Amino acid sequence: MILVTGATGTIGSHVVRLLTERGVPFRAMSRRERPGGVRADFADPASLADAVAGVDTVFLVTAPPAPTADHDIALMTAARAAGVRKIVKLSAIGSGERFEGATVGAWHLAAEEAIEASGFVWTILRPPSFASNFLRYRALIQTGEPIPNMTGDSRQAIVDPRDVAAVAVVAMTSDAHNGQRYDLTGPKLLTFTDQAAILERVLERRVKITDASTLDQLPAGMITGIGWARAGGAAYVTDHVPRVLGRPAGTFEQWARDHREAFAAMPQPAADGR
Repeated sequence: MILVTGATGTIGSHVVRLLTERGVPFRAMSRRERPGGVRADFADPASLADAVAGVDTVFLVTAPPAPTADHDIALMTAARAAGVRKIVKLSAIGSGERFEGATVGAWHLAAEEAIEASGFVWTILRPPSFASNFLRYRALIQTGEPIPNMTGDSRQAIVDPRDVAAVAVVAMTSDAHNGQRYDLTGPKLLTFTDQAAILERVLERRVKITDASTLDQLPAGMITGIGWARAGGAAYVTDHVPRVLGRPAGTFEQWARDHREAFAAMPQPAADGR
C-alpha cells in the first residue's frame, strides 16, 4: 500500500493517475474528503496515524505556508510508528547549496536528513521549476497583461511535472532507486523569456513579461532559492529522467502544446450578467 500525500497537487495528481492506470494499491491523502481517499492534516497527528496505517511506502509532498520541515517530520513520526518502510520525497533542486551566506532549500535539506537518519528506505527527487508554473499566469495571459519574471536572464532545465510523477512511481514500486537523490531536469536550458516565446508560439497570442527583481514579499527561504537560480545555480541538465524512465525527458514546448486548451480565453459574461 502506497500513501500519496499532496494527492490533488501538481505532482501528486499525476502520481495518483499513474498508480490507478497500473493497478497499484494506494491511498490518496488530502485535507478534504474525497472518494477513495483519506482526510488528514500535517498539523493533526491522529489523522496522520490513520493515514499511514497499513502503508509500506509514502510519497511525501509538503507545501507549508512558510518554509519549514515540520510537516515532513510530523509525517515521518507517524510513518515510523506505523512501520512504514520507504519514503520518496519531493524536494527541490539546489537544496543544501550555499548562496550569500544562506542555505538553499534549507527546510527540504532538513527533511531529507531526517528521513535518512530515521532509518527509512528513501529516494529524494529534486526538480527545478515546473513547466506547469505558467498555469498560474493564465489569467494575465488571457487579458494580455505581462507576467512576472523572477529569474532574470538565468537558465533552467524546466521539467514536465508528468516526468517527475513518473519517476516517483518507478521509485515507489521498485527498489532499484533506493538511496538515490535525483535532480530531475528537462532536456534543455531555457530562460524565462525563452519559455514565454515558446508559449507565445504555441498559443498564437502575445505573451508579455516584466522583470520582477524585487522579491521582498516572499519568505526568506524562497528568496534564497530564487536568488541562487538567478545567479545561474540551476543552469545544468542531468540524465536522471531518461535514466530512470528509459525515454527522453519531455520538452517545455511539448508540455505547452499538450496544455494549449488550458490557456484558452475564458468566455466573456453576457451583457445582462448571466
